[in-house]
Amino acid sequence: MINWEEIRQQFPVTEKVAYLNAAAAGPLARATMEAATSYYRQMTEAADQHWDEWLAQREEVRKQVAGFINAEPDEIGLTTNTSSGMNVIVDALEGRGEVISCELEFPVSTICWMHRQIPVKLVQAVAGEVRFEDISRAMSEKTRVISLSHVQFSNGFRIDLDALSQIKKNHYLVVNASQSAGVFEIDVKRMKIDALCATGHKWMLSGYGSGFVYLSRELQARSRPRAIGWLSVEDPYAMRNSEIHLRPDAAARTELGCPHFAGMFALGASIKLMSEIGRNNIEERALSLNRRLTESLTESGYRVLSPLREEGFRSAETLVAVDDPARVVAELAQYGVVVTEKPQGIRVATDFFNDESDIELLLTALRQCKANC
Repeated sequence: MINWEEIRQQFPVTEKVAYLNAAAAGPLARATMEAATSYYRQMTEAADQHWDEWLAQREEVRKQVAGFINAEPDEIGLTTNTSSGMNVIVDALEGRGEVISCELEFPVSTICWMHRQIPVKLVQAVAGEVRFEDISRAMSEKTRVISLSHVQFSNGFRIDLDALSQIKKNHYLVVNASQSAGVFEIDVKRMKIDALCATGHKWMLSGYGSGFVYLSRELQARSRPRAIGWLSVEDPYAMRNSEIHLRPDAAARTELGCPHFAGMFALGASIKLMSEIGRNNIEERALSLNRRLTESLTESGYRVLSPLREEGFRSAETLVAVDDPARVVAELAQYGVVVTEKPQGIRVATDFFNDESDIELLLTALRQCKANC
């Protein structure tokens, strides 16, 4: 049996507020904070005398990330956010064809392609859902890339990546996993994902300045990075200015210049914690809390806007209709409940460090907000 209360105690934020906001930015566990702090402590006390040790630790984090999504270490690049990862993917796929995406997307899934003058077809959502038949209908001789989020930031809709992989035909499948990595299982091999990017500051719980990108070996073999740095070559310390011999682990070539060690080490510590808990356990816990949340909201008369026609559409974040979302979010904060403001209402996220008391406090605070109107 997993002691969720013991795990909850590893996140100091839970002692102060009902933090239902991992979809915006996840809190750090004590061990994750210590991983980043330890690097800064070493840098403070010894400057760069630990450089070789840090480089070796970076490679361990790369292995951790690879294991977390069932990739190979040489398919993983360590980044600082989703945008940097998506641009690496666009580099690899530029010139392959037009892109299919959808209107629900966070802009990084679309505008990075558009910036390179690559046309993007936006599939319209139906009742908040992205339908496979509409994706198939959007395919043409000109399209070669499908760029979609695993979970939509806008309403929490979760797409079945296994099913999506079965209809992609000759298209490259690109996944923005920023709203799913860390809470839902991702298996890039089984799901036939060609490229994937994610930030570390949301459900990966490792803070701003951390993230990763996955490029399949097959895709790497057919592409060349647009940008490189001095550490992108096989022997950077040779300091050659007359020739280039890129690293064989192609995804790592995308890590330009000196690494952001603190973010990388925080990411590794967070993955260690989540791996010890078990990814399936985390997913089940987050979904169980989300189910309780939506049931309680519905019973209390609130309208849940997240598409739940099928249970498989459920994610760990829920869009709830409220009047004057800015006021509600501000008032909830006064009661010690943290959520995100959205145009249609509030977005509530349930992660494994949350518990039933967080949901009860949210409902109590919402009732108080109504009474104060």
